[in-house]
Amino acid sequence: MNRYLALQKIVELGSFSKAAGECCCTQSAISQMISSLEDELSLRLLKRSRNGVSLTDEGKRLYPFIEKTIYDYRVLKEKAKEIRGLEEGTVRIGTISSISSHWLPGLLKDFQKQYPKIEFVLKQGDYDSILEWIKTGAVDFGFIAPQIANGIKSVFMKEGQMLAVLPKNHPLANLDVVPLEKLSSSPFILLEEGANVYEPLEAFKSVGIKPDIRYTMHDDYSIMSMVEAGLGVSILAQLVLMRSSAYNVVIKPTNPKIIRRLAIGYKDKQSMPIAARHFIEKLKNAVDILP
Repeated sequence: MNRYLALQKIVELGSFSKAAGECCCTQSAISQMISSLEDELSLRLLKRSRNGVSLTDEGKRLYPFIEKTIYDYRVLKEKAKEIRGLEEGTVRIGTISSISSHWLPGLLKDFQKQYPKIEFVLKQGDYDSILEWIKTGAVDFGFIAPQIANGIKSVFMKEGQMLAVLPKNHPLANLDVVPLEKLSSSPFILLEEGANVYEPLEAFKSVGIKPDIRYTMHDDYSIMSMVEAGLGVSILAQLVLMRSSAYNVVIKPTNPKIIRRLAIGYKDKQSMPIAARHFIEKLKNAVDILP
């Protein structure tokens, strides 16, 4: 099983040396594992190039089966842990930055008071990557936009407003509400939350206009720094803007109002680790008091 896990880590990181560091073994040892696996399968799985290590064509065809084998192995281990109860286990969560910052810390702290030996692995990404992680079993569950929950199960959690973020000296900063038509004339900094859904773009589209996108970024707080520097304007979730006081920016509602909806997505609740199921129940019970 270690050979499959090593292969998965190499593909994820694009490097034998980085994968060796993550797996706590030498580069020579991880190379030997891959060589042994390739010999057993009579296939070359990986190729090296200037851009790093990637799957060969044969490796790409075989890799989904390897991922399923790893997923099934983890299910087997978690089932064994379930038999022993909640004494130990691992919960893998796909999350976005606003949830990582404002929902999870308090919930994790309370959960680990009750189950101190449970380990949490948080993988931060966008809606598209989280959806893929759920489907491949890389995470037990993840936070997604409910409208993209294709091929998985989902539970709606909460909705919240998204607000315009402007530099302090911006011409629209004195308005009580910022019309999207006027906002579209300023350079726009786009939060990359996935190709299939980004509520502000849908809102611009609904009024027949396109924003002047100059930058696309993955991190809400970096966007606030760029807005503060006068590089453009943006629209971010009110949840993440709870910490906007650290930035010299102006926060305003938009017209039309923009709403972001969040759900928990998962592949199969029965094969999910018992600790993950318990944590989902904790999330659902806390939803009314979450910001």
